[in-house]
Amino acid sequence: MPQHCFTYGSLMCDDIMAAVAGLRAASVPARLDGYRRSPVIGEHYPGMVPAAGDKVEGVLYLALPDTAWPRLDAFEGDEYRREQVSVECADGRIESAWTYVFKPEYAARLAAGAWDFERFLATGKARFEARYMGFDSLGQT
Repeated sequence: MPQHCFTYGSLMCDDIMAAVAGLRAASVPARLDGYRRSPVIGEHYPGMVPAAGDKVEGVLYLALPDTAWPRLDAFEGDEYRREQVSVECADGRIESAWTYVFKPEYAARLAAGAWDFERFLATGKARFEARYMGFDSLGQT
């Protein structure tokens, strides 16, 4: 099973990923073909769904330990399911990875158009962190 994680939204930010996963992991730019990333209505994060001919640019975190996955699953919540995909890294190599795909039953929550990472960094990241962070304490008692 893959231990890499392809991220395409808020988790592309290393600081958010480290807080959620409970560790810092090596990462590389990567692309996932056959999917589309759209804004989730009323939120600062996107959802990703299969879409022939489209592609999603993101970040591939490498060799995550078993302890990271329950934390990531909890962070992603009920709207997403973890799926195995093949991504192409910036250097051209293909890697197997897990990613979180928006469940079809929630598709009506996706807005038209593409989610913009640069806009998230400029206007949404601080609000996202204020609302969703605290995952750095996941799994700790």
